[in-house]
Amino acid sequence: MSDTPRKSSAIDLGSAIKSRLTSWDSIILVLTVLVLVVASFSVDNFGTSRNFTFMVLDLLPIILIALPMTMIIVTGEIDLSVASTLGLTSSLMGWLWNQGLSIETIIPLCVVIGAICGVVNGFLITGLGLPSLAVTIGTLALYRGLAFVVLGDGAVADFPWNYTGWVTGTIGGGAVPNDLILIVALALIFGIVQHATPFGRSLYAIGANAQAAHFSGIRVARTKFWLYVVSGAVAGLVGVLWTLRYSSARADNGSGLELAVVAAVLLGGVSIFGGKGSLPGVLAGVVLLTALQNALRLEDVSGQALNIVTGSLLVLSVLLPNITTAIRGHWRRRKVRQAAAAR
Repeated sequence: MSDTPRKSSAIDLGSAIKSRLTSWDSIILVLTVLVLVVASFSVDNFGTSRNFTFMVLDLLPIILIALPMTMIIVTGEIDLSVASTLGLTSSLMGWLWNQGLSIETIIPLCVVIGAICGVVNGFLITGLGLPSLAVTIGTLALYRGLAFVVLGDGAVADFPWNYTGWVTGTIGGGAVPNDLILIVALALIFGIVQHATPFGRSLYAIGANAQAAHFSGIRVARTKFWLYVVSGAVAGLVGVLWTLRYSSARADNGSGLELAVVAAVLLGGVSIFGGKGSLPGVLAGVVLLTALQNALRLEDVSGQALNIVTGSLLVLSVLLPNITTAIRGHWRRRKVRQAAAAR
């Protein structure tokens, strides 16, 4: 009698391992490693320490904005205004610098301005009940327009070298950029909040069924509101880092970045309908997307072709998980029918 539960536990463990190995997260992780290995051996200069530094610098804006974006999409919403928030804070940074404010005052001010952009989004979506897609498409145009009102078509440079040098510098003069410290620290914080706290679990409940989550005591509107505030603040911070990296405040900084962020999040296995997805999968998706773009640039592929690759990955990241789920459902129903017929 004691063998039966032991066999059942072994079957459950085997099923859990099989399910984990065939999950979308694992597939993306394997694809990422495969792309990195193949590109290192087939693309000139891809595997060099210098290229590694540039790739991490390219990763920075996408990963940082993807951290709160993952939480927003898990709840079934979206924020398409992040790149315009970045452009607006970059413009304001340049304008404030021209007014003579110190860089130590400007940086936190820009993060606050980004958070205010998130407050506007959050109020329109949770306070007035408007759809997040329509609201953030509107504020995408609004914030970018305001960025051009503030700074026009010009640029502001000459930011302090100790700040621009830190953003583009490396730890101890080696190959690891200083920015990697910020990426790792924020990824750990967001990862713990999303996967190891009651707040993180409430995001999945909201994405699965917002009405049921509300009746179970979760403050749905307030949770979503603060997610947009955090998203705006992070976009503001990225606007500061972007400006310092290129030592250039411009209204068009970060144009089109929202497409890369959404593509990376969906590629990482987060469902566009909410309720599913993990941060490790998203991080793998960002690395995969950035590595592909980096390898194509080294092969002198045009910017238009890079957009085609990003757009294609966006479509595939929506299609493939649904196709995989449909195939698994088909095989599961077939096994049930075969088991019923065998009785």
